[in-house]
Amino acid sequence: MLEKAPATAAIGAVTAFIGLALILTGNVDYTAVYAGFIPARFGGAEAGFLNDAGLLPAWLTPFSATLVHGGFTHLLFNMVMLLIVGKATEIAIGTRGILALYLVGAVASVFAHWVIDPNSTQPMIGASGAVSAIVGAYAILYGRQRTGAIGPFSPRLVQIAWLIGAWTAINLLIGFLTAGTDSPIAAAAHVGGFIAGVVLVRPLLEWQWREA
Repeated sequence: MLEKAPATAAIGAVTAFIGLALILTGNVDYTAVYAGFIPARFGGAEAGFLNDAGLLPAWLTPFSATLVHGGFTHLLFNMVMLLIVGKATEIAIGTRGILALYLVGAVASVFAHWVIDPNSTQPMIGASGAVSAIVGAYAILYGRQRTGAIGPFSPRLVQIAWLIGAWTAINLLIGFLTAGTDSPIAAAAHVGGFIAGVVLVRPLLEWQWREA
């Protein structure tokens, strides 16, 4: 099914394998601290202490965090979303494009999460932010444009603003509903990743087909 989307298949296989291994061996909590994204490691009040605690180098954690999931439901949801939108997006922007989008989406998501609470010592884990970047790209590539121009803003800019607004509202609602639970949703990370996908899809599309 994913023979035309090798990067999507590889990302999904590696993430699922590592995620399942951590869940089944009971090592999620330890790995979340060791390899999860902790905002306070990037200039927070406890940055020095945390960065001297024998954890994975901080600069790697935006990527390593995508491999750690809190449970089967968390992992399954992210992998299903990845497979649903990843294949069609990779066909459009290519293998290198989808890899670039996923990695930049991971960075954009943790940056958005850091902006909200840069002193937080709570690890953020999961591939949701990176997958959100692919969702954003998919929405631009395959979504029907139902908007018209508003003043000086073109229909495309209005569509982008509408998509970002809708995605933000949905994730803020989910974040509110899951606040205080065992599995709170990092709404800002989802939004950051989505915006990266919306912004980058056109340049990546042009890059992929530059010699066509």
